[in-house]
Amino acid sequence: MRVRRIHPAGLPTADVLRLQQWLAARVEARGSLRGGLRLVAGVACSPSADGHLHASAVLCEAPHWTVIEQSSASGLPPPATLEGLASFREAPLVLEALRKLPGHPQVLLVGGHGRLHARRLGLASHVGLQVDVPTVGVGLSLPVGSHRPAGPRRGDWVEVRDHAERLGLALTTRPGMKPVYVSPGHRLGLLPGAKVVLACATRARLPEPLRQARLRSLALARSAGRLRRRGGRPRA
Repeated sequence: MRVRRIHPAGLPTADVLRLQQWLAARVEARGSLRGGLRLVAGVACSPSADGHLHASAVLCEAPHWTVIEQSSASGLPPPATLEGLASFREAPLVLEALRKLPGHPQVLLVGGHGRLHARRLGLASHVGLQVDVPTVGVGLSLPVGSHRPAGPRRGDWVEVRDHAERLGLALTTRPGMKPVYVSPGHRLGLLPGAKVVLACATRARLPEPLRQARLRSLALARSAGRLRRRGGRPRA
């Protein structure tokens, strides 16, 4: 995938906060897709016990969302600073994994939130601004805002609002299970993004491209943990 860097790393916290505000103002929470959905990518990031992060990206093809390409990146992120700045720790490795991913998806599903964030810039939006495909955030927990109970049937959804601003949806992807939280990352509207998530959620609560990316990132993190217990060093 084509990735462009739009800001330097390692900035002081005060500069990161200003940069976050600048980036959030440039997110496009609108847009739609043309034609049928055929190629969707997913990317997820998991920590290991040694403090490293492990990002995994996959490219999946319809109709069964079979993995046809995959890539990964691992490394030691910068230290945590303030709450709400996690995307600045995760984005560099996520982008590195995406840069290694062959092919060009129509949509990228990111394991994390987009506009559904206290300062309107979660990982999906942070990454979305730096890739050349529409991006959707898919999270398993609610970081900000509130919503009415989502219905129990597949496809039921309710809006997530924060101070009257609609930031995302609580979407039921599997009957009787907890919803996932969908929010615009960049260049795709909320409802079109939710349709992509639902179309890809064929086997589990998470859409398949993101589920496969998450399984692989967790496996990398577990492998690094075992290596650490044996006294080895993970490769960055």
